[in-house]
Amino acid sequence: MGEQVEFTAPLWEWGARDSWYFVTLDEEASEVVSERPPPGRGFGSVRVRVTVGATTWTTSVFPGDDGRYVLPVKKAVRVAESIEEEDPVSVLLEVLD
Repeated sequence: MGEQVEFTAPLWEWGARDSWYFVTLDEEASEVVSERPPPGRGFGSVRVRVTVGATTWTTSVFPGDDGRYVLPVKKAVRVAESIEEEDPVSVLLEVLD
């Protein structure tokens, strides 16, 4: 099992693409992700397992403009957990790479 970290951050919509929503990892979570050796995947992505409420899924986080990572939150998760833009999202994140 990989290293786990918990954080809470607001859901936001990416202005460049409608309907793409993300949560920005806090500094501690971003540090945990960045401490792993780079996996050599596109865009600097790192595989993670994420739990929000009762929903768990596997995805990747990506480095953001400010040095922190961003987590995409797909529509199925937003609907299942009744999450809307700007809502605080409590995340349990496990680094898989």
